[in-house]
Amino acid sequence: MKKFSVFLLLFILISCTDKQNFNYDGNVIIDDLGNKFSFTNSPQKIISLAPNITEMIYSLNLEKHLVGNTIYCDYPNEAKNIVKVGDMLTFNFEKIVSLKPDLIFITVEGNTKETYDKFKELGLKVFVSNPRNYEGIKKTYSDISKIFNINSNLVIAKWDSIINKIKISSVNLNKSAMFVVQLSPLMIVGPNTFLNEYLTICGLKNIASDSPLNYPIFNREEIVKRNPDLIIFPTDGSDSIEKIISVYPEWKNLKAIKNNNVIFVDRDLFTRPGPRFVEGVEKLFNQVHQSEATVQNH
Repeated sequence: MKKFSVFLLLFILISCTDKQNFNYDGNVIIDDLGNKFSFTNSPQKIISLAPNITEMIYSLNLEKHLVGNTIYCDYPNEAKNIVKVGDMLTFNFEKIVSLKPDLIFITVEGNTKETYDKFKELGLKVFVSNPRNYEGIKKTYSDISKIFNINSNLVIAKWDSIINKIKISSVNLNKSAMFVVQLSPLMIVGPNTFLNEYLTICGLKNIASDSPLNYPIFNREEIVKRNPDLIIFPTDGSDSIEKIISVYPEWKNLKAIKNNNVIFVDRDLFTRPGPRFVEGVEKLFNQVHQSEATVQNH
């Protein structure tokens, strides 16, 4: 779970309204930290310090501008061949400076305030994104496209159409779910996160919807008490129901376990707030309704 946990390290970046102006005359674009950018000519060299941003760059066919990314930027496969400048938490600043980037993309959930401050100290231009929900994913995608004078409206409209159809199809599901972040200690998905939206879009009620935290740590007894109908479990393929029960034997009496409603999902696909979010929603919707049909047939 170490790799997954890296993507969920939360921190607070300072609020600021620096105007990082490229001396262009284009439309003003405001990042998620309040920094203002204006462009008429797009940056030629960019660095991405988060896998979801790298995926957006490839989705927009901007990879020719990508000169650096992180060791976790592994999708699409070609992203593995880009110069690696760090692991999201620690970076080779000398290498980054040597790449002479016009713009660096970082995220609020994943990178650190210290990294941001260091880039500013070095005089590097940094665009900060914070896609904490589906609307945030669309904003980041749209912001990047605007920087490069690309119209992404049709792509986003297609996403909206798929999401809306799934919402309509899921309106009467009335099932509770637990979305596991890590098994030990037990961290699950709370409200106000893009991971929670997988549940709500698919008509599922998050058992942690009353938590004040985005990623609360629950005790094992509380899960038995809340007794979810489904468990969503991101995995690299090495997990199983048996593994879950070996950690929490009492969970064998949960409705989700008894009805074989533990849905294992691809960790990288589901935990990156990027252009594959809608693909993840579709996959979860299909698996949820497949599980529902199995229960009804029994």
